[in-house]
Amino acid sequence: MNSKSELGQLGEDLACKYLVENGYKIIERNFWKPWGELDIVAKYKDGTLVFVEVKTMQGRNYNHDDDRDEIKPEDQLTKAKLRKLKRTASLYAGHRPELINDKKGWRIDLIAINVDSSRDLTDYKKDCDIRYYENI
Repeated sequence: MNSKSELGQLGEDLACKYLVENGYKIIERNFWKPWGELDIVAKYKDGTLVFVEVKTMQGRNYNHDDDRDEIKPEDQLTKAKLRKLKRTASLYAGHRPELINDKKGWRIDLIAINVDSSRDLTDYKKDCDIRYYENI
């Protein structure tokens, strides 16, 4: 893996696979406007519109039991980025009311991925650590 954009693309591809396997339908990827970007727009099987932010890092898989203070992909989601994400999601939802289920609404989720750089990713479930945070 050579560049940050390639790593980001890989992370989003892995996130989409994860989402589809867990009952989500992908509506759009990489929605971009001058005021912000949405990595993945999806619909959950219960009708909730979900905006998914994907943060990916390369290196050895993160060990949850390890007490060391290692930087995790989750740490890349700053308060400023979350504010911008909320604004962009709100504008998107306002322009696409047909996607909103009145009873379920919409939410923002985070997928954090550690890609093990020593693997070839033939089996992403084994070669990556994917953590999903709902309604951040």
